[in-house]
Amino acid sequence: MNTIKYQGIIPAFYACYDEAGNVDSERTKKLAGHLLRKGVRGLYVNGSSGECIYQSVEERKQTLEAVMSEVGGAMTVIAHVACNNTADSMELAAHAESLNVDAIASIPPIYFKLPESEIAKYWNDISSAAPNTDFIIYNIPQLAGVSLTMPLFEEMKKNPRVVGVKNSSMPVQDIQMFKDAGGSEFVVFNGPDEQLTGGLAIGADGGIGGTYAVMPEAYLKIYSLVKSGNVAEAARLQNQVNRIIYAMCACEGNLYAVMKEILRQREGCDIGSVRAPLLGITEADREQIAHCIRMIDEVVA
Repeated sequence: MNTIKYQGIIPAFYACYDEAGNVDSERTKKLAGHLLRKGVRGLYVNGSSGECIYQSVEERKQTLEAVMSEVGGAMTVIAHVACNNTADSMELAAHAESLNVDAIASIPPIYFKLPESEIAKYWNDISSAAPNTDFIIYNIPQLAGVSLTMPLFEEMKKNPRVVGVKNSSMPVQDIQMFKDAGGSEFVVFNGPDEQLTGGLAIGADGGIGGTYAVMPEAYLKIYSLVKSGNVAEAARLQNQVNRIIYAMCACEGNLYAVMKEILRQREGCDIGSVRAPLLGITEADREQIAHCIRMIDEVVA
């Protein structure tokens, strides 16, 4: 398997809306082109950062079509296709394969607590709708309410299309565990942005993160520092990046709304706000956002 296309920095792609709150294909293309020029490895489309749980199947298709028309073939594209029912997830998987994405990905079903045999069936059914496309398990227990256990992992390894895990559980040890059990060609992505340095140092092939798009230069530098063996310098930069994350999270508005506003002000990339019930930025946030922009400018410089 060609794992090179999964090694590096892959921003989680933001939902792009017009002023009325509708998915905007032109703004989607603009953000995709912007990130391509920044030099990141690829894009993770229609995941948490893409507000997928608040969008329809057709809206998610529209977003992926716009991304692929702008950067398809020029960078790695992973399409998150999970919905909270199998049929819609399979429809999105088949659509993603028709666009020639590099991989599809899926969280487990949420809300109802299912036995692991049913979670495996859900993932395998999704994979069957895209039989020629790599499949990446998305492990995010703090939000999905389900952890990727080793028995479930071993069951999913029987599917030859399963090539990796996007691991957003907080213990860095989990990355090493999945990497060791998966084998040399199995891909593991670091999920929590705040621990990219630790994840890479313990064996992650790359990172997929929600704050990458707002300061890709910093994450690209962390990646290159770890890969060159300068973990101490990477850790120093990671600490600076984490301070920015904490500062952005200190706003009243939703983190994605804050980052979209930072993109608009710093990069001239206007992709709208967020979809309710997520809260857009408030007037009280503007001073804190200006502070965050100064922090990003200093780190990038």
